[in-house]
Amino acid sequence: MSPPAATDLDHRLAADIALETGRLLVELRTRLVADGVDGRTLKDEGDRQAHDHIVDRQSAERPDDGLLSEEGADDHARLARQRVWIVDPLDGTREFSEPPRIDWAVHIAMAVDGEPVVGAVALPAEDLVLSTGSPRRLPPAHGGPPRLVVSRSRPPAAATFLADELDGELVPMGSAGAKVMAVLLGRADVYAHSGGQYEWDSCAPIAVAAAFGAHTSRVDGSPLRYNRPDPYLPDLLVCRPELAERSLHTLAAFEASA
Repeated sequence: MSPPAATDLDHRLAADIALETGRLLVELRTRLVADGVDGRTLKDEGDRQAHDHIVDRQSAERPDDGLLSEEGADDHARLARQRVWIVDPLDGTREFSEPPRIDWAVHIAMAVDGEPVVGAVALPAEDLVLSTGSPRRLPPAHGGPPRLVVSRSRPPAAATFLADELDGELVPMGSAGAKVMAVLLGRADVYAHSGGQYEWDSCAPIAVAAAFGAHTSRVDGSPLRYNRPDPYLPDLLVCRPELAERSLHTLAAFEASA
């Protein structure tokens, strides 16, 4: 039997939950900072309250679907479900705890039979949600050197190698979702990551990027698949389509030389 398809209501629900959770987090950060709380408390409260809100909404609206959340215990009953919501309630907790930084996000996605078909990524500090329910076209190429978004603290070797080969510029940024959205918004051109992520880090951003017409894959060019027993999914490539072939070739050369 074929998996139940995603509907327009699923796309709308993902965007609504992302928006609600983002606004909850903005209000929470503003209030806790005014109260003088420390960064650790800010991170913990953000993770907890965002997770609770998402779980409440998902269980009320889609009780028959599975759920995988970074902040919740992994219920392996999801493996028997064809429709599974994969969420990161607060992607970029470090950036969230460092106001006024804006490079943090909320990820809401649904995979159908392992394929990321529904997604919404909120950039709450910008009051912005990008989703599969209202995809846009990628902005025109900016005409300068390729801009590669990388981790603020630990740029992966593959990304720095790729930047050198493309004569590109590194753009440090926080959340994985913020990095992918930077490509979709025309603020960057390539996001290549290797060395450790999980399904919740990429499912929503990948769904949205594919809907917007960006190239999405693992660094070896294979598709990203979700709702696996082990949610570890360590690498990805998101880029403008015209940079995909050269990026994949370069990343293959890097892996061969490693």
